[in-house]
Amino acid sequence: MTRFGGGALGRVIRSGVGRRRVQTVVIAVATMMAVASAVVAGSLIVAANAPFDHAFAKQRGAHLTAQFDPAKVTAAQLEATREQTGVTATAGPYPSTTIQPEDSAGLRMPKLTLVGRSGPKADVDDLDLRSGRWATKTGEIVLSESFAGPAFKLGSTLKTSDAEGSSTLTVVGLALSVSKTADAWATPAQTRALASADNPLTSQMLYRFDSAGTDKQITDGRKTLAAAVPSGALLGSQSYLDTKRAADQGAAPTIPFLIAFGVLGIVMSVIIVGSVTSGAVGSSLRRIGILKAIGFTPREVVRAYVAQALIPAAAGIALGVVLGNLLAVPLLDDTEQAYGTASLTVAWWVDVVVPLAALVVVGVAALVPAMRAGRLRTVEAIAVGRAPRTGRGQWAHRVAGRLPLPRAVTYGLASPFAHPVRTVAMLLAVAFGTVAATFAVGLTSSLTAVGEAQDPEDRAAVTVFAGGPGPQPVEVKPGASAEGNSEAPPADPARIRAAVEAQEGTASYYATTQEDATVAGVTGSVSLSLYEGDSRPGSYEMITGHWIDGAGQVVVASGFLERTGTQLGDSVRVTLRGDTRTLRIVGEAFDTEDDGMQLHAGMADFPAAEPRTFLVEVKSGVSPAAYAEKLAEVVRPLGGDAMANSPSQQDNFVLILQSMAALLTLMLVSVAGLGVLNSVVIDTRERVHDLGVCKALGMSPRQTVGLVLASVAGIGVLGGLIGVPAGFALHGIVLPVMGHAAGTDLPPSVLDVYVPWQLVLLGLAGIAIAMLGALLPAGWAAKARTAVALRTE
Repeated sequence: MTRFGGGALGRVIRSGVGRRRVQTVVIAVATMMAVASAVVAGSLIVAANAPFDHAFAKQRGAHLTAQFDPAKVTAAQLEATREQTGVTATAGPYPSTTIQPEDSAGLRMPKLTLVGRSGPKADVDDLDLRSGRWATKTGEIVLSESFAGPAFKLGSTLKTSDAEGSSTLTVVGLALSVSKTADAWATPAQTRALASADNPLTSQMLYRFDSAGTDKQITDGRKTLAAAVPSGALLGSQSYLDTKRAADQGAAPTIPFLIAFGVLGIVMSVIIVGSVTSGAVGSSLRRIGILKAIGFTPREVVRAYVAQALIPAAAGIALGVVLGNLLAVPLLDDTEQAYGTASLTVAWWVDVVVPLAALVVVGVAALVPAMRAGRLRTVEAIAVGRAPRTGRGQWAHRVAGRLPLPRAVTYGLASPFAHPVRTVAMLLAVAFGTVAATFAVGLTSSLTAVGEAQDPEDRAAVTVFAGGPGPQPVEVKPGASAEGNSEAPPADPARIRAAVEAQEGTASYYATTQEDATVAGVTGSVSLSLYEGDSRPGSYEMITGHWIDGAGQVVVASGFLERTGTQLGDSVRVTLRGDTRTLRIVGEAFDTEDDGMQLHAGMADFPAAEPRTFLVEVKSGVSPAAYAEKLAEVVRPLGGDAMANSPSQQDNFVLILQSMAALLTLMLVSVAGLGVLNSVVIDTRERVHDLGVCKALGMSPRQTVGLVLASVAGIGVLGGLIGVPAGFALHGIVLPVMGHAAGTDLPPSVLDVYVPWQLVLLGLAGIAIAMLGALLPAGWAAKARTAVALRTE
């Protein structure tokens, strides 16, 4: 066949690609979406792998953040510490102080560590300026990105304190420090000007060490630095390991979620790319037989049809990589916020490995049917390509024909059995799409339940503060540290209680306080929340057991049970201000505060404790804001305060995961629909002659649409029946793993989120995916003219 040189083979390839334009476009689009899904899935899996470590290395984070007394050590002496043994890099000294500003609405923020830097770049803690610009003059400030939100955006202002005549600062930028070296930055001159007797100026130095993998190595480095400066000059320090542990704990719950969606995306991509390609080649067997009849060798036939599959697939792969990178950007931005890390981008090797793997899948999927066709005898290839093998699926037509349904519908229901391999691929695509939808609905419902279960004290309409030594609630912005909680002058709790009871509109209330206590067998102090009155409205969601309802009881979190080896019914010895009581564990609460080491007990067990906060419910028809304003006028002269609680809003982290789940699910369902579309296009093309015969016998366009849709209806039903239980099971596996990664078990309200009507609708999602995928080919088949269809071979 020398006369059929490269030119003839090339013409065959070009003709095959251009002749079936619809199928070529479907192959390209389906491959594009599958590759885009794989790129996104791979990027998220990579992002979930040690996100803090990657961001810390990128920013050259500070292993140790140290604060020095400028009155005891000079700048020259601090700069000289970079010569100490083990120190590899330093930055500073930077002037540093503490401020507690008010936002534009007059709400007090937590105390912020303000550092003076002339720019974001440095040898250590190379800040990521996420938006805006750096502060360059007096009256400007750059906030940590954790404050980003409606209250703090570029151009918003804040007062440096609640004192009259305090300075006003304009937010000109938002920056991220993985090392958490500061909450805000300004010019060095501005920082020095804001220092005061209550918030003195300190000097901040940032260090990197050659060995900093353990707490002991960090401690040894700190001792070396303390010895290098005058005694008492080192005021305090912060190890990056503490920040790393907090970041890893925050990131841990998202890893199982990302891996689940990532694996779904990659597996579905392989299925769709493989089925699309093999179906395209398999549908061309008759043409392959004709080429062999006119002299093409089996090898040339295989080369021609593998190339015909690779050309549109390669175009789809290239577009898929671009689309995947574009779609990954918002998801990676969400991942950055969830992890609190520096800028995440699609790893370069993901953009290399995914397209190469897709080409391999396309090549193998095309090669197998092409080689089979190449080995077929010419006559057999023409016969097989003209119609399915004799007898294949005939039993299905006989069974379907007995159903009390229109003949067009029964014909369509039996059609998938003529091509079992193609049908299985279509079934897997629908099933995986249904799995993704079912898992996403359950995950979204569970995350909503988690958001509602957090901060149960916020459920109260009004919060009344009595001040005192315990930590006082203040307005804390999303992502902000709670370290800035201030201490108010103590008030007489009895007088505050009397004011609450006397206030018109009070329906009910309970009191609470938080103290540092010790527990026998536990190193260090633990947070002890004490309650007075009926605290059930502010109780945590219970995993097991019940909320405190009497004396001598304590409710703990999963972390406490795990770390102490205790269980419900055991007793623990709790000491508060020298008063030791033995309390019985009656409940396990869904509480992740303080690493799950927070205790909840009745105030009556510790008579020395006094309530510092009153949580009030108002009568029906009473405005909480108006109630709080009137009560505040009464309790402020007593040393207290009152504020109405805004309706509970979901945590940013929860919203981020929900948006990621929605976008990933939409992508996977789209890929599943395209897989169905491609299979139905191939099937319709193969049966166009049969459809022409049916039309000639009187089948209407509406009946033709019904036939094509019926051909995928059974697949949709079966896909739903498989996908819903699989998605339900995946939710039951992933959610507990996410909870354990966060250091807690999950209550039934978070796990048992599916309701029967949801499962029924999700089962119908399989039918919807199949029907939507088949809708366009059904329309094409209905519009095909009878004479043209009869002439088509």
